Amino acid sequence: MKTYPWLLPLSWLYGLGVRLRNVMYDCGLMESRAYGVPLICVGNLTVGGTGKTPHTEYLVRLLHDVWRVGIVSRGYKRKTRGLVVATEFSTSAEIGDEPWQMKQKFKDVAMAVCGNRRMAIEKLMSAPAGQQPQVVLLDDAFQHRSVKAGFNILLTDYNRLISDDLLLPAGRLREPFSGRRRADVVIVTKSPHDMDNAGLQRVKEKLRLSSGQRLFFTCQKYMALKKVSGEEEIPFESLGNYPSILIICGIATPQLLARDVEARGVSVKTMAFPDHHAFTHEDIIRMNQSFAPIAASGGIALTTEKDAARLHMCEGLSQELKDKLYVLPLEIAFLNSQSSIFNELVSDYVRENQANS
Repeated sequence: MKTYPWLLPLSWLYGLGVRLRNVMYDCGLMESRAYGVPLICVGNLTVGGTGKTPHTEYLVRLLHDVWRVGIVSRGYKRKTRGLVVATEFSTSAEIGDEPWQMKQKFKDVAMAVCGNRRMAIEKLMSAPAGQQPQVVLLDDAFQHRSVKAGFNILLTDYNRLISDDLLLPAGRLREPFSGRRRADVVIVTKSPHDMDNAGLQRVKEKLRLSSGQRLFFTCQKYMALKKVSGEEEIPFESLGNYPSILIICGIATPQLLARDVEARGVSVKTMAFPDHHAFTHEDIIRMNQSFAPIAASGGIALTTEKDAARLHMCEGLSQELKDKLYVLPLEIAFLNSQSSIFNELVSDYVRENQANS
């Protein structure tokens, strides 16, 4: 884990401001507003990816067959400003790559993107009777305390636990480790598939959760690759049939993806960009050049769902790259059959608060 201890004096000043803000919310000096609908927050204490989008998608799949679901997101790195209500025709430039990814999968789910989460919730709830969401998922809103969520899910990456990190700018924590106490549920994401009980216990001891908090572990589950320009699919388990693969990704932990693909017995070349990177003309030229020898050997290229949201709008991709570019969908799976317990916790919260709303 990369940290910058010489920046700790600045982290102390930053932490002082964050703590003061949290105290003002805790004491009621700043308003935290509740709404007449169950609100589930999915967030983290760190900057960078902890898997919020696949966990939010999991919640949509869990809930939307029973209740009308709405999603509120900031729409990070979008080209628009203010409030935007997403439609099936919205582009990633208009609503952000991760909201676009979710809207493509769940076209019947109401979605609004806005830096002001209150405004977004109120817009969704202003829909005609019978169309208003019966539960709203707040994507990346753990620090957005002007909205009072009824159920807070905090994510922490197994490879960079919040207990081991430092506050910005010395580390990647947005707020102090003590902020975990606001969570109802803590999920350790990107966990090894084969974690034993001793490993689970070590993480539990590090996180030092209170008796009322529930701890879960999830791992990444790769689905069949889907061709960007067609209907063809490739089972993830079959990647070893290809001599080489070019991975194009702008995600927080590209090394984990490369490791998991290499584990299928294939030679991998990775073109890694910063998270949510906006691909430039020079990037496209390098992609074409990097893929040419891989294409000649019978290989393919793969990218993530959120990178595909930006790549599909880029001009200049070579025809051979377009013809051999696949998207690797990602879902999450709970370790040790914890899914039924988690599902019951979430469903009970929504059911009880539906009755009270």
